[in-house]
Amino acid sequence: MAGGAADCQFWERYLGMQCRLYELRNKKRISVSSASKILANIMYSYKGQGLSMGTMIAGWDHTGPKLYMVDNDGTRLNGDMFSVGSGSMYAYGVMDSGYKKVMTEKEATDLGRRAIYHATHRDAASG
Repeated sequence: MAGGAADCQFWERYLGMQCRLYELRNKKRISVSSASKILANIMYSYKGQGLSMGTMIAGWDHTGPKLYMVDNDGTRLNGDMFSVGSGSMYAYGVMDSGYKKVMTEKEATDLGRRAIYHATHRDAASG
């Protein structure tokens, strides 16, 4: 998550509550796609109101692993890798050079750690 801490915490907690309500009503877990769509719709309804938030919604549902990025304008993107925040350009530099479509868990974790390290090292606002 990136942006204002209060915005991120509030809306991610609110999304968690909405997901739990869905589960109680429907007797099944919400899909990652649906959860990210709920957050994107909420963010779009507050577009231009000064929210500062960029977050990734990740999970595993009946369709397999999913990763979405949602920002404060309501933009929702599906992809294999994302980085959000002021240090994301540094993280993307590391990820672009080391990412492969098929990676072991260790390779993926090492790449993620390297990306975070370079983002926090190069960008004073990260971390």
